[in-house]
Amino acid sequence: MGLEIEGVSVVYPGLDGGASTAALSNIDLTLDDGDFVVALGASGCGKSTLLNLIAGFLSPSSGVIRLDGSPVQGPGADRSVVFQKHALLPWMNVLDNVAFGLMLQGRSKTDRYHVANQFIELLGLRGFEKSPVYALSGGMQQRVGIARALTSDPKLLLMDEPLGALDALTRERAQELILRVWHDTEKSVFFITHSVEEALFMGTKLIVMSPRPGRIVHRFDMPFSRTYLNGSSARSVKASPEFIALREEVLSIIFADEDAP
Repeated sequence: MGLEIEGVSVVYPGLDGGASTAALSNIDLTLDDGDFVVALGASGCGKSTLLNLIAGFLSPSSGVIRLDGSPVQGPGADRSVVFQKHALLPWMNVLDNVAFGLMLQGRSKTDRYHVANQFIELLGLRGFEKSPVYALSGGMQQRVGIARALTSDPKLLLMDEPLGALDALTRERAQELILRVWHDTEKSVFFITHSVEEALFMGTKLIVMSPRPGRIVHRFDMPFSRTYLNGSSARSVKASPEFIALREEVLSIIFADEDAP
């Protein structure tokens, strides 16, 4: 059944009796099984607030969020979050970081290491199981964070600007890696980014959000991730006339929002 968001709004109360702040207004969104939905918009449009609602970290002021027909009423194992800051545990090695969620679930060491090793292999981390995470590059640390998020076999993977801290070349490689992992695991993904090119390349659906308060103002279905996974190179996809035309259209929408009074 996937994720259903119906009429969701968020209003933050003012401090010391001050005016309240409308963070989101009347959000309607559906993620079907296997979708890769990307949220894009200027700073302050409520992208992270929406992700936190889906994760169960926040409750909406009005409206409802359902996952497979059940209301989202808090965090759960059916949703995993990958943050921009990977939040790894520096006193643990790669294997124990990846297996950490399973340890919290009370799984045996044998069981959790067996599952963790599958995702270590999938994320290209074989040979680094015993390495301390602080000794890894930023890109490899983010891979550990993604592997850890996948070990609990979530229904939905939530990614809050997971590549924002990486250098340009590492970021492009990480985009390709995430797409291959998404394809191989068949997970549903909700992904936040500030990069228009990244959004177009990775998503099957794009929502463009406008601030003051946050609302969905445009929706696009996109073929580019499938084109890449079907054998085209990432650079040829991003250089195609169709990609460039849509990039300019989306940029014009975002710039118009930023220039609005």
